[in-house]
Amino acid sequence: MPDKIKIGVLGAGHLGKIHIKCLGMLPDHYDLVGFCDPDDQQADLVVQNHGLKRFPDLKAMLQEVEVVDVVTPTTTHHKMGKQVLEAGKHMFVEKPVTHTVREAAELLAISRERKLKVQVGHVERFNPALLSVDDLDLNPMFIEAHRLANFNPRGTDVSVVLDLMIHDLDIILNLIKSPVKDVRASGVALLSETADICNARIEFENGAVVNLTASRMSLKQMRKLRLFQRDAYISLDFLEKNAQVVRLFDKAADIPEHGNSMELPTPKGDKFIHIDLPEIEPVNAIKMELETFAEAIQKDSPVRVTLEDGYRALELAHQIDALVKKHAETHL
Repeated sequence: MPDKIKIGVLGAGHLGKIHIKCLGMLPDHYDLVGFCDPDDQQADLVVQNHGLKRFPDLKAMLQEVEVVDVVTPTTTHHKMGKQVLEAGKHMFVEKPVTHTVREAAELLAISRERKLKVQVGHVERFNPALLSVDDLDLNPMFIEAHRLANFNPRGTDVSVVLDLMIHDLDIILNLIKSPVKDVRASGVALLSETADICNARIEFENGAVVNLTASRMSLKQMRKLRLFQRDAYISLDFLEKNAQVVRLFDKAADIPEHGNSMELPTPKGDKFIHIDLPEIEPVNAIKMELETFAEAIQKDSPVRVTLEDGYRALELAHQIDALVKKHAETHL
């Protein structure tokens, strides 16, 4: 068994407390040394509930840890992350990786120079619905995504693109192995200073097209991704954590034994539709992403969601945000 990794958590807000709890569930991987947060009230709760050591500042924590888990507001990620990496420590950082693309590029350069591992907290990569189709040969040519949420003031320091849509941007960039060719977007700000509703259309060099809608003004919640490719239709529900795979076969003999199938008359002859519901394995997504990060450090293997991934998703999100702003100014 590899040595435990000494880790400290930077930030003890709502999400920081969840990370602290999940790290406590991974005693074979981590030695949770302590945490740092400038808010006395938040810090007292952590000390009281978890009995953790509170460091006075990041500098003090860096002297006792090998890894820092950065769970602070996005606007602080660059400043804090730079201190962590320049101290020679590995880093887990929540999404979005930084506030600006330039900041992300600087962290990327430092991590490469120091050969440090950085994982970005795009937690939907660890959603059971997406994990259930890991073994499929996915080559989508059209993707439709809807991510709708009730209004929550906690996320309004950034646009809905950086708050919600960025999850789907990370996923599609991981699925479609082709450069982005064209982006179109529009959105509306309703209760905040930035867009609360946004629609984006992204075209890739290989011809794949993605249509995404994100809203934090919805009366109902929805987190769905639909993938269409030549031989299959895959529906993923990140909220309900289920998946459906529909395939078309030319011959009845080719149909898998599991799942349901039906005959479909077509102008080119009879085809066969096969519907499968992949087995869903319940997981704690935040715990899993922290666990895989530890394994990447212990085994010196690639991390699941790289800093490069976080940079690419952020870059595309900012491109969409700029188009939304331009569209709004044009139609005033």
